[in-house]
Amino acid sequence: MDNHQSGPVETGAPMDYAEHDHTYNMFLAGAKWGTMILVVLMIAMAAGFFGGAGFIGSFILFVVLNVAGAFLLR
Repeated sequence: MDNHQSGPVETGAPMDYAEHDHTYNMFLAGAKWGTMILVVLMIAMAAGFFGGAGFIGSFILFVVLNVAGAFLLR
């Protein structure tokens, strides 16, 4: 039950830090853009269902807010 290590801590392959950073940055970008798209979708759905904008109005709002969000998130 004793978990005492007497050897070196790192026994596996060396870490590829450049690839790790690239993967982490891609994850952050995906989370950022995915969140923006889902929030815009919820706003457009609320405008269509509760605001009386209808399908066409909510679709136009969805497109306009996505363009504005893409401009702001760059």
